[in-house]
Amino acid sequence: MYRPMRILIVDDHEIFLDSLSLLVATFADVEVLGNCKNASEAISFIEKNEIDLLITDYKMPQMTGIELTIFVRQHFPNIKVLMLSVSEEAEMIREAFQAGVWGYMMKRAGKAELQKAIQTIANGQKYFSESVVFELMRLGLTDNVPKEEISQEFTQLTEREIEIIRLITKELSSQAIAEKLFIAPKTVETHRHNILKKLGVKNTVGIIKYAIKNGLAE
Repeated sequence: MYRPMRILIVDDHEIFLDSLSLLVATFADVEVLGNCKNASEAISFIEKNEIDLLITDYKMPQMTGIELTIFVRQHFPNIKVLMLSVSEEAEMIREAFQAGVWGYMMKRAGKAELQKAIQTIANGQKYFSESVVFELMRLGLTDNVPKEEISQEFTQLTEREIEIIRLITKELSSQAIAEKLFIAPKTVETHRHNILKKLGVKNTVGIIKYAIKNGLAE
């Protein structure tokens, strides 16, 4: 018998919580059962209601999203967790991944990506935004990440090239990038050439567009 995916949303910022709840409620095949301002409220809600997906903030007072995820995984193993965060720090991503989240994406993501993430999880697959996938690749934690989530471009880019892409988005010249990374300007130009080739773009504008689209712009 068909039924929509039942969702609970948790975030300590009330305006964001209300806005996100209203947005998710517009998606097809989902039902927002409730929203909570902290982990304690969420646990009480879960104990009284059957939900399929918990969408939670990473940083919350008293009990973090990671701690909430671990609790849910231990006591309600059928509930999947989608983590929202403003951070792409490797250690945070590692903690979330090891806690057992089914998805991790940036709060700055648009409506289409959020809808895609929820649908992907509803279909029984994990979802990680591309910038998060890169960090997981760098940490060697991608065994459980769906192969289609790892783009060909990401598998080709080196850590140094990703670093240079992020600096390019800050409008730094090759000379400035060289000084910041303590490498020769000629080396930066070589990296630029390789980046253009790997991304299949023609110029710096193309690099910046790719960075913005894939969450690499800071």
